[in-house]
Amino acid sequence: MELEQQIEAVLFYRAKPVAISWLLKFFGADEEALGNALVSLGQHLESRGIRLIVSENHEVQLVTAPEFAATIEELQREELKRDIGPAGAETLAIILYRGPVSRAEIDRVRGVNSSFIIRNLMIRGLIERAGADSDRSHRYQVTPALYAHLGITQKEALPDYQAIMDALDEFTSSSEKDEQRE
Repeated sequence: MELEQQIEAVLFYRAKPVAISWLLKFFGADEEALGNALVSLGQHLESRGIRLIVSENHEVQLVTAPEFAATIEELQREELKRDIGPAGAETLAIILYRGPVSRAEIDRVRGVNSSFIIRNLMIRGLIERAGADSDRSHRYQVTPALYAHLGITQKEALPDYQAIMDALDEFTSSSEKDEQRE
């Protein structure tokens, strides 16, 4: 497998900026080989619907090509017309009660990958990034607009706040014990 293809797969999976230094370590590649692979990947993507972006802070990410902005905007309008659905409500509740919370923590509680749902909730303005952990993974929290919509000023005013927090703590604790046994 070529390094270029491996990088593309990782960037697609991550769906967020990835530090070049992390890629160097992860692939055990030298700077020249990684640089060449990134240049090659960028060139291959020029005729596609996505692009490779390299930021000033030495991170890379796959993004949609600017010439498809109208298509993406139409898709976003369509998504916003739909109900958030049970998965969206579940994810929003986790973020509402436990936030700020990382995607990994959300995935652990839900038992499935939540990337698409998180993106959908962010597009709707219901959640936002709250910074990053020490491992650079983003944490998510609800927006002030959602608090205003719910008519509350802090999460402790949510219905059954303490009972739900206790249940989440118990679930998290038991799932961590299960992971340690494996």
